[in-house]
Amino acid sequence: MHVIKNNMHHKTIIEPFRIKSIEQFKLSTIEERTEYLKEAHYNPFLLTSDQVMIDLLTDSGTSAMSVDQWAGIIKGDEAYAGSRSWRKMQEVVQGLTGFEYILPTHQGRAAERIIYSLLGGKGKTFISNTHFDTTRANIEFSGAEAIDIPIEHATETDWIHPFKGNLDTEKLKALIKDKGASNIGAVILTVTNNSGGGQPVSMANAREIRSICKENNVLFLLDCCRIAENSYFIHHREEGYEDKSYKSIAQEMFSLCDGAVMSAKKDALVNMGGFLALKDKALADECTNILIITEGFTTYGGLSGRDMEAIAIGLEEVFDADYLTYRMKSTAFLGDHLSAMGVPLMLPIGGHAVYIDAKLFYPHIPVDQYPGQALVCELYKEGGIRSVEIGSVMFGKYDEKGKLVPASMELVRLAIPRRVYTQSHIQFVIETFGFLLEDREAVRGYEIIQEPKFLRHFTAKFKPV
Repeated sequence: MHVIKNNMHHKTIIEPFRIKSIEQFKLSTIEERTEYLKEAHYNPFLLTSDQVMIDLLTDSGTSAMSVDQWAGIIKGDEAYAGSRSWRKMQEVVQGLTGFEYILPTHQGRAAERIIYSLLGGKGKTFISNTHFDTTRANIEFSGAEAIDIPIEHATETDWIHPFKGNLDTEKLKALIKDKGASNIGAVILTVTNNSGGGQPVSMANAREIRSICKENNVLFLLDCCRIAENSYFIHHREEGYEDKSYKSIAQEMFSLCDGAVMSAKKDALVNMGGFLALKDKALADECTNILIITEGFTTYGGLSGRDMEAIAIGLEEVFDADYLTYRMKSTAFLGDHLSAMGVPLMLPIGGHAVYIDAKLFYPHIPVDQYPGQALVCELYKEGGIRSVEIGSVMFGKYDEKGKLVPASMELVRLAIPRRVYTQSHIQFVIETFGFLLEDREAVRGYEIIQEPKFLRHFTAKFKPV
């Protein structure tokens, strides 16, 4: 084990890389963006990428790859069965997770569909610190229910806790007793807790969950798409981990679980890919049958050889101490400046994104007029910045009378792609919020005029109230 140190005393954050190629974008006007947004039915998901100047919609699949990853892509082995690229990815994932059975998938939600369709079904319950949208959708699509039990006060945006993403273990015990252990499909620990504001989870919390699950013979799974970022927080905030490497911390967390689902589009620093990793052979065999039917053969699972090469390299690069320091401090740079301006945020600042409390930013807009959607629209119109609502558009439901049952929080997420934007881009975002603060009382809400049954935020259409 080695101590992670940063011997730089400068206040300015510098990117620990050089830019070798660029992608140019158009500097649009407010008038142009107002028309683009209207044509997209006031849903940023329906904008085209060339209409966006700074894209903070998601950190998923939007990373800039390294020269080593691009070199690996050239070496990609596209053999249908037993490719060298698969063996390389398999070895890296096994070394990181400690699990024997690795199933490659084209992205995280494919792995979710495989495992949760198998474990789910009517009468089953899944418990998490906070299920993300695709996780919840795959669980509910199977007929099962998904229950979130974050720790108390976790939804209070101004409440400070070093591991605000933790799962409430007392509630977990009560739920297992109430539902019956045999009816629990799995306990899913999401690290970091994305829908909970990008907040980290402590090793102590994971260890306690492991104990409860083992005592009740309940499956314990890790949603590990931001495992490196979570390890950073454990190293810097949890006693006993200050002398451990980021990778060894991740390996310890994996050792507590029965399996893991990963969207490699986050902390594997790639544009496409994922995997399902399992300890139990019988469960892995059942999942493999579904994989072959729906994704592809076991040694590619919907991925090209070049994708698997990039994943293997990215999973090594992401634990680099200089990279993780830059990643966390640059995210905090945005959050700290917005907070100092008076923008209400989810605190403390998370690892991959900054979350604005839209209900406090627009207190005059009722939740059934979606203040978060209003904020993402204003942010785009003012600065060409695309973001995403994580509130009652994404997680709201309707009661039997058709009335909105709002989400627990009305957030807007500014997700920062890895190794993509410079500090001047982030300063432009900060400046844009300054303009939004000036006339926020004049902003009005939105109503939904068209929506699908599942994951409505992707394709819903809106109109101003």
